[in-house]
Amino acid sequence: MAFEIVFALILVLNIVFAITIVFFERRNPTAAMAWLMILFFLPPLGFALYLIFGQNYTREKMFVVKGEEDRRFLQEVFLAQYREFADSRYRFSTPEAKEFRETIFLLLKNNRAFLTEKNRIDLYTRGEDKFGALFAAIREARHHIHLEYFIINNDELGRAVVHALAEKAREGVEVRLLFDAMGTRAGGGSRKAFSALTDAGGEIGVFFPSIYRVNYRNHRKIAVIDGTTGFIGGFNIGDDYLGKGPLGHWRDTAFRITGQAVLMLQLRFFLDWHYVTDKYPGQESRSRYFPASGDHGTTPVQIVSGGPDTRWSPVKEGYIKLINSARESVYIQTPYFVPDDSVTDALRLAALSGVDVRVMIPCKPDHPFVYWVSLSFIGDLLDAGVRAYTYDNGFLHAKTIVVDGKAGSVGSANWDIRSFRLNFEANAFFYDRTVGARLMRAFEEDLAVSTEITLERYQARSRWVRMKESVSRLFAPLG
Repeated sequence: MAFEIVFALILVLNIVFAITIVFFERRNPTAAMAWLMILFFLPPLGFALYLIFGQNYTREKMFVVKGEEDRRFLQEVFLAQYREFADSRYRFSTPEAKEFRETIFLLLKNNRAFLTEKNRIDLYTRGEDKFGALFAAIREARHHIHLEYFIINNDELGRAVVHALAEKAREGVEVRLLFDAMGTRAGGGSRKAFSALTDAGGEIGVFFPSIYRVNYRNHRKIAVIDGTTGFIGGFNIGDDYLGKGPLGHWRDTAFRITGQAVLMLQLRFFLDWHYVTDKYPGQESRSRYFPASGDHGTTPVQIVSGGPDTRWSPVKEGYIKLINSARESVYIQTPYFVPDDSVTDALRLAALSGVDVRVMIPCKPDHPFVYWVSLSFIGDLLDAGVRAYTYDNGFLHAKTIVVDGKAGSVGSANWDIRSFRLNFEANAFFYDRTVGARLMRAFEEDLAVSTEITLERYQARSRWVRMKESVSRLFAPLG
């Protein structure tokens, strides 16, 4: 009897969820139909999945204020440059920026992603190099250190980072550390793990403390030191990212940036810090956090942010615009390849137009469900001429695109629906043939330890693999 009552209650709640999906949430039709099918044909499972992954109706209430305050602070800090762009008076300083001006204007208009110049970019593909540079920058800090990561593990590397930050805090350097509650809790971190930092005078912020909601996580990986040096990319903080975890060698990508783009990383950090702590830097101290940047290089960069607080999907739209602008090649690396129809169509059309389109994914999954979905979407593109590869030398976690060797993006956003719609992400879009050549060279070096997924090989997969792909793909639109 009790079971029947509980089951009836679940059915009633599923009907309420269905009404919410149809009449109150602005889902795309594919996602809406997927949720309705799950709710009505698998009631108990659908109920549980919706509680964890669904409920996007609350998104507007949760993040509309954040979005409004973000825009106000952005215009307040960078109002002069904002007006210059708005009046279309900007003159591009490099041929690559001029060539990709439509992408630049798109990201400016739908994300207020200012184009910064006079930047220098250092590229890292190994954790040892990236974290070596990060530790060096932390040691050299004189005024402030700001770190924002999805995962900060309570392991050897995580404790070393906390120790280094605590040392600087005791020296009088302002230290602010922001992490996502779910990502860091899953990695073994907690407030207690950061006690050495807080005892030394540093501050911590916990993004979206509810660990029971899979959606709306802060997936960004950003570091800013003294407003002059910044890091962005795919590396979280933990031993896994040094290749010491169960997946073995870790292949990722990150940028170290010096120049004007660091100010935009700083802005991104403070917008997220304010959401967590309700604190912005005062007018009197802003010159310390946003110092005048020198002439460090020639690379134009836009820092592009996506998340539930944005009206559109700026990172995804930047990806699509880059693909549509390609004349020769599109090279993509991602651990999760679950594109929506717009991205799939862009890749297919580029390949059919004669562009050399290549996608690389891991050979081993850290999330099996997503791995089988990725293979399914890869299979859809092979007969259009897209070439695909599995990276066999450990785990591929890089989230990159390079187009024609001239422009591209590196950051935290995967090529999946979750990154496009539900997570807070940050990417650096660049327009520079030197940086593009480095990324292409890294991709080509990875080909030596990769296996191509040919159409013949894909069509010869076993029935068991086909079944796993089909079942996994049913859940792909959920979110």
